[in-house]
Amino acid sequence: MATKIRLQRHGRKNYAFYHIVIADSRAPRDGKFIERIGSYNPNTNPATVDLNFDRALYWLIVGAQPTDTTRNILSREGVLLKKHLLGGIKKGALTADEAEKRFEAWQTAKQSAVSTEISKLSDARLSADKAKFEAEKAVNKVKAEALAAKRAAVTAARRAAEAESTVEEVTPAAVEEVSVVEAAAPETVKETSVVEAAAPAIEETSAAEE
Repeated sequence: MATKIRLQRHGRKNYAFYHIVIADSRAPRDGKFIERIGSYNPNTNPATVDLNFDRALYWLIVGAQPTDTTRNILSREGVLLKKHLLGGIKKGALTADEAEKRFEAWQTAKQSAVSTEISKLSDARLSADKAKFEAEKAVNKVKAEALAAKRAAVTAARRAAEAESTVEEVTPAAVEEVSVVEAAAPETVKETSVVEAAAPAIEETSAAEE
């Protein structure tokens, strides 16, 4: 029976993750499988791989053929390198200690590279968040200025309306006062005329007394 190491799709639309399975090459992609040896989630950055290293190595040794994607995953996790080193030991080109040292050196270099990548992604994420915050701050400042201008315009309009209302209230009162003054004016003139008419009689009386 020809066996393959391949991915079995799970998840939902626009958010798929995969099980890494050993299956008969004639079985449907998401159908029956022999063994599940891990999972692969490409939605994280970097992608998350959970792999049973020993079982993956076993199936490679017994002849299971990985698909292109699973081959990349196995290479990234060091399964292909381990198989290659075991082949070197079997041929006598390497000792077990040398093979183990090479594999440990590769793991150390890989972990350092992964840490560097994660650090870069974190810095990039922080920079993006900072830029987003500054953009939002600028937008909020523009909105605040627009709101302040609107409030100032409303306040000015309200004060103008109040001033106009005050003028309308004062004007009728002033007109009424002017009318009263005008109505009182003839009486004042009349009193003045009476005084002027009485003045000669007063003068004559004074003369006779003398």
